[in-house]
Parts: sequence; structure tokens; C-alpha cells
Amino acid sequence: MDTVLTIYIHWPFCRSKCPYCDFNSYAAADVDHPRWRAALLRELDYFAVETAGRRVGSVFFGGGTPSLMAPETAAELIALIRERRGFSEDVEITLEANPTSVESGRFHAFREAGVNRLSLGLQALDDRALRFLGRGHTAAEALSALDLAKRHFPRVSFDMIYGRPGQTVSSWRSELAEALALAGGHLSLYQLTVEPGTAFQARGVVETDEESGAMLYETTDEMLKAHGFGAYEVSNYARPGEECRHNLACWQGGDYLGIGPGAHGRLTSARGTEALEQIAAPEQWLKMVEETGCGTAHRSVLSPHERRQELLLCGLRLTEGVRRDRFLHLAGIDLEQAVDNNALRRMVEGGFLEIDGKGLRATGAGRLRLNAVLAGLLSG
Repeated sequence: MDTVLTIYIHWPFCRSKCPYCDFNSYAAADVDHPRWRAALLRELDYFAVETAGRRVGSVFFGGGTPSLMAPETAAELIALIRERRGFSEDVEITLEANPTSVESGRFHAFREAGVNRLSLGLQALDDRALRFLGRGHTAAEALSALDLAKRHFPRVSFDMIYGRPGQTVSSWRSELAEALALAGGHLSLYQLTVEPGTAFQARGVVETDEESGAMLYETTDEMLKAHGFGAYEVSNYARPGEECRHNLACWQGGDYLGIGPGAHGRLTSARGTEALEQIAAPEQWLKMVEETGCGTAHRSVLSPHERRQELLLCGLRLTEGVRRDRFLHLAGIDLEQAVDNNALRRMVEGGFLEIDGKGLRATGAGRLRLNAVLAGLLSG
């Protein structure tokens, strides 16, 4: 078992719910910050014994909008992790933030709390697109917040959404060129998907067609590579050494502890790898933590089959794919024993997958059709 642990802390509140968002997030005007701070600290401490002796290599504050959290909450959570478990020397502590003037005004306090990597939700660089996406900031605010973030944090990433209705390859190329001129070492570039239950679905917003989506993705990949960014995952690009460690830990099958409403976790022990899911509804989670110390809704040991499938589903999102040595260590069997070999052969011959002594990975064509590739590969 790898002794390094990743911790995810979920802050479920936002100022407003974006129309494309299907995350466990809730618009809230008023939050009892001291009460929520106490609950997050209590749940984090609840798992201290179970994860004793494991250094923490990454902490990720996600949401929701965790930059709306009181900086004192982040500071106390970071301090408790340091006290109970200890950090690796190069620990990465990421906070997601929106680029409104209110939130950017807190950057200094979050840096003082111990955050050393900021992930900004820019999403677009023109006001019309930002209004369509339901964002609460303007392009000017986004640029100002990004500049301020670079002055406070040693590492800064930002998100963009492309494949918006009516967006052409030419217009995306221009917008992406502007983003690259602003970028540090990491970018997250997501093609718009209309998820069930979102406001976009209710409005009948239509995703870009498959051919246009493929052209946009290929343009993205080409431009990022030309600027020294590797596509280490389907939607994430980084210069060497700038990959998000939280993301890598999850996709490579490492252990991670999830704290807060709706957070998921994976913890390995002598029983096997357990899947944990915290209560999603904020008030129900809060009540349970205050009563018992922990807001876990479901906890179960993954079967060997479930564990292998999860390692393949996550690992094939990575450009490096599923490494043979790691898969054998975590799953207990060789790669070929875990997949439908007839399907594997067809997909290799079709140019969608590659397999060799190092492992199994999707090709560029395979990443464009990753869901279909995974469905076929795991059908047995």
C-alpha cells in the first residue's frame, strides 16, 4: 500500500448555480461559517486513526466555490492535517476559486493559510460567452483576478469551456491563443457537455456535434503541444512537472480521503479497497457529523472485478494510460486478464488503443471516443 494519501475537502456552496453544472453544489446567500468549520474539522479528525502514519501529498479544496469559505477554515483544516498526519516535503494544496472581485480579495489570506496552488474558474474570455455560461464575473474581472493570483500563489491554473453553441474552430483558436498567452504551467480545457438535471438541459441547449467536437479537440491538442503543454489527461494539460497531483492520484488508483457533503473516497486496508461516499445534502451531512463525527452515507469494499474496472476506467483517461506494473500491484492480475481480449484486439487494430510492455493506453483517436472504447473493452 502506498503510504502517501490525498485529501479532498468539499465546500458545497456557491453564489449561484451555473447552468452547465451537475456537481454537488448549492446556491446559498448565508452560511454559518463557524458551524461548518467545526463540522469539517470534526469529520477530518474522525479519519485520523484510520489513516495514521500516512503522509499527505496533496490537499484539494473543491466545490461548490471554496474561495467563498472563510480563509480561517482553510487554515485550520490545513493545520489539523499537518498535526495529525504530516505533509510530504513538496505537498500540493489547491483551492478552486472564481474570479469575482469579492473572492480575489481573499487570495492573500488563503496563501497565508497554506494554499500554494490556485485553480481559477475563468471558463471564457469574452463577456457574451460568460453571460451564456451563467458566470458571475466579466472578462476584465477574470484577467484582474488571474494577475492577482499569479502574484500570490507559486502555481496557478485556470479552466476554460469550449464547444459552446455556435463556436467555430477559428473563434476557439483565437480565444485559446489568448488563454495560452496568460497561462502558467497548467490548463483545464473542457468541452461543453449538457448533463441531465442541469439548467442547460431544461433550456434545450444542444451540445456541439461529434465532427465539430473532434475538430475543436484536435485544435486544442495541437495548440497546447505547440506551447509545451502535454495532455496528461483528456481535459488537462500541463508543462512537465506541473500536473495536478490530486487528479493524478485519483486517476492512477491511489488512495484519497473525501471530506464534506457528497465527497467520495478510496481507502485501502487489509480488507481491500473501500469506496466511501459522504451524504450529499449539506444540512443532512452537517447534522450527521455533529451527532456522530462522520457523514458517510455508503461504505463498501470493492470486489476484485469492480476494482479492476475502476483502474481501467480512470487510467485510460491519462495519456500514459494504465501502466502494467501499477495495475498488477493494485489489481493483482495482468492487464490482459482484466479485459475482453477480442475487443482489445479489435481496438488495437482499429487504431484506438495501444498495448505494449509498458501498459495500455488510448491513442489520439481513442481519446476522442473514450466512452465507446471503454464500453467495448469492459463489456466482458
